[in-house]
This record gives sequence, structure tokens and C-alpha cells, in this order.
Amino acid sequence: MSLCPGSRQQVLRRLQRLFHHGYLERPHCQIDYYHSGSRRIAYGLGNKGAAWLKHTLSLSFHQLEWKPKGNVGRLFLEHALLVSDIMVSVEVACRNRNNIRLLSPDDLRIKNMREPFQWRVDIGQRQNIGVIPDRVFGLDFNGQQSWYCLEADRGTMPITRSNLNQTSFQRKLLAYEATWSQNLHRTRFGWQRFRVLTVTTSKQRVQGIKDACHDLAHGHGLFLFLDAAALAAHGDVLAIQWQTSRPERTNLLA
Repeated sequence: MSLCPGSRQQVLRRLQRLFHHGYLERPHCQIDYYHSGSRRIAYGLGNKGAAWLKHTLSLSFHQLEWKPKGNVGRLFLEHALLVSDIMVSVEVACRNRNNIRLLSPDDLRIKNMREPFQWRVDIGQRQNIGVIPDRVFGLDFNGQQSWYCLEADRGTMPITRSNLNQTSFQRKLLAYEATWSQNLHRTRFGWQRFRVLTVTTSKQRVQGIKDACHDLAHGHGLFLFLDAAALAAHGDVLAIQWQTSRPERTNLLA
């Protein structure tokens, strides 16, 4: 609702009408929230909504990256909402500043790539792994661009494991480190600089990921960390101090 004009009641009424007419849907996994009234209900794109977008924007469904979301699981929904909350914070912060412009992947004008933000990288030890950021966006500071890969971490995977064949947050850190050290950010996307933003569930989780980052051989300056409660309490993603892997060192995005 932070991005829409009008009162909260007006927005809720519009959402309910679009839902009852089939343009939106409510993921089923949150039905207990709805009955208890403990949390707000999330809406997703419905069949009529997708058809309307296809007709109005003259895009095919694969370009819209749309598919039914009604049967998604709770963990998927919670992760998607965290990503959405973070990106809304970024957009609102940019709207409140005259000298910072939010950039989308479309601004990169990448051609001949069906999935530009999925790539593979060699992390050593005969390991070649895939990288898929939760979101990619850029900020233009008076003509100077910086790009960011967002990792919204719900704490559902171990931070470290002894076997790099298994998923862990450490594997993500190694993959981004290798992306930077092998210059893939420049050869693939044309970025002069990029950073990896991790928003996670608690201060303790932040510290655990920072410890894993500290063990990297290179690229420590790539990574910034924040817990979701701190971001929600502060409100301005561009003014809050993000933690780095170095003790007592923080950085601003802007």
C-alpha cells in the first residue's frame, strides 16, 4: 500500500473486488491467517488479471513470468513477501530523493538472454554452481550507477556445511565472490561495480552469515547485511546503516 495513492480502506476494497471478480487470487496457505485475523492477506495475480495484462501490454505469458500461485507453500509465500517488502522500501526511498533513481533490469538492455540473472560460476574444488539472486536492481546516483543482488534469507538453510555439494549460505557467498573475482559482472552485465545485499531474520543470523563471509579469501567488501526487523523499524533503506563483514564497520547504500 506504500506505493498506491488513497487510503488503506480504499486499497483493501479494491483488492477484494478484484479478487471476487477473478483478477486476483489469495494463496491458500495463508487461510489460517485470514480466519484468525492475525495478519494481512496477500494477493496474487489471477487468471483474468493475467489475461488482462497480456491483452493490454501485448506481452506473451512467458514474458510476464506468470503462473498460478494459489497452491504455493507457506515458506515460498513468506520468502516472496520479504522480497516484496524490501523492494517496496527501496522504491519508496528513491521516490523521496531527487538525486537517486531506481533502475530495473530493463535498464541494462541485455539481449539474447532468456534468463539473464541466472548464471553458473566455478567456485573451485571442482564445483560449478548456479547463481539466482532473489532480485536485481540498480541505483543511479546523479549519473553514477551501482547494481545490487538481493538475497532475502528466511533462515531455512544452514549457514555452513562441510560438503559444498549441499545447499548453504556459504555456497551463495562463494558464488558471488567467484562472480566478482572472475569479472563476470562486467563481461555478462556490463556492471562496473555491484554489491550483494542480504536481509535476514535476526541479529544472530546476521552475525553467523558475517562470520562465514569473513572466512572468504577475497571480496569481503561485496557484502552488506541487515536484519528484517531493523529495516522495518527504521523504514528508510537508503538511510539505515548496513553491516559489513568487518567488525563495527557499517555502510550506507546511498
